[in-house]
Amino acid sequence: MQSLTKTIKQKANELGFEHTGVSPAAKLTDEEIHLAEWLSRGYHATMYWMARNRDRRTDPQKIVPGAQSVISVGLNYYTPHEISDRPERGKISRYAWGDDYHDIVGERLKLLWEFIKTLEPAAEGRYYVDTGPVMDKVWAERAGIGWIGKHTNLISREYGSWLFLGEIITTLELEYDIPTQDYCGTCRRCIDACPTEAIVDEYVLDSNKCLSYITIEHRDQYPDFIKPNTDRWIFGCDICQDVCPWNIKFSRPTAVEGFEPRPENLNPLLIDIVEMTQEDFSRRFRKSPVKRTKLSGLKRNARAVMEGRAV
Repeated sequence: MQSLTKTIKQKANELGFEHTGVSPAAKLTDEEIHLAEWLSRGYHATMYWMARNRDRRTDPQKIVPGAQSVISVGLNYYTPHEISDRPERGKISRYAWGDDYHDIVGERLKLLWEFIKTLEPAAEGRYYVDTGPVMDKVWAERAGIGWIGKHTNLISREYGSWLFLGEIITTLELEYDIPTQDYCGTCRRCIDACPTEAIVDEYVLDSNKCLSYITIEHRDQYPDFIKPNTDRWIFGCDICQDVCPWNIKFSRPTAVEGFEPRPENLNPLLIDIVEMTQEDFSRRFRKSPVKRTKLSGLKRNARAVMEGRAV
């Protein structure tokens, strides 16, 4: 078991994953995830899928019958490029500057699972990259990759919070890692820096106020109360991560070329977004996470920034 676990971790490292940890596939407790309370407060906003499949979300046995282990991986995506402070330019979250992480992380996880199957052909399992009813951050925390910070992102002592996460749920019994302790201490920089006060309490995020949610998942009219506080973000938001001491001190450039920013997407002109055609959008954001918000959503976000700037 120890030898098998070591071999899997070595392969994961060869595939470029900076972190690999393993935890027992035991059902998650309410104390660990606070999901029921979070949902009851409506903090999931219109992300109604968070309330569905709650049993599958908390119990890996419901996803892979006979599951024994959850292999969690982390891939560093930090690219040290400057965001313009010019008012006519919008901001896109760092994770969306380059190619879609679902494709990059997913392909590497697929290769890792195929490798595991060569070692243990009878093993059953499934892998996920933010695509199924799986609590990625909680499993990564259980596996010792890092801890969930006060901004609700996972923080690694080696790489900060600039990590894409994925996991393999498998019937294999492996050697388990020890969870990492919380190193946030008394720091409140992420809470104090949030322009919309979306981090309503330590470790509690209200999606209704979160710029990442508003600019990506929210499909309706842009909320008026958010407009004066957009800080020019048109897709996602990195404020709580940019101010985190762990990121300031431990961020390291990624080795993945696909995460490097496409030049025209680093500091886009707001007026270019507002006047963009569907053809331009499809070309510019092909295989990019930005395509999730669709052209109509991106235009709405750019207009909201421009209107908020005029307030």
